[in-house]
Amino acid sequence: MDKKYTILGAIFICTSVILGAFGAHGLRNILTFAEIGSFEVGVRYQIYHGIALLILGLNAKKVSLNSFIILGFSTGTVLFSGSIYLLSVDRAIGIDCSFLGPVTPIGGGTLITTWILLIIQFARSNEKH
Repeated sequence: MDKKYTILGAIFICTSVILGAFGAHGLRNILTFAEIGSFEVGVRYQIYHGIALLILGLNAKKVSLNSFIILGFSTGTVLFSGSIYLLSVDRAIGIDCSFLGPVTPIGGGTLITTWILLIIQFARSNEKH
């Protein structure tokens, strides 16, 4: 087990559940249907990558992990989901967050790149389980 991965994964999962509940109950009368939908995308991707980190952490002895994977998943998730959260609520909070528009695809690209690096790492692994 790798504590860094499991703790970060659990934090991402916990905060995504909190944000998902907040979005569904606290924001449903404030945000438009499209804004709620965008907010939910951020929650969904955050929980997916939290689960990925948790699984990787729990299987760290079987999988040889490098620090780029945790850095890529954590940075990508914060950039992708975080920018979506702020872009979804900017109208409701009265702050123009449109400058964050380019951050979302950067976060998504970071996540995609990290998945590719993980696939390469798995393919190069000599372990057979």
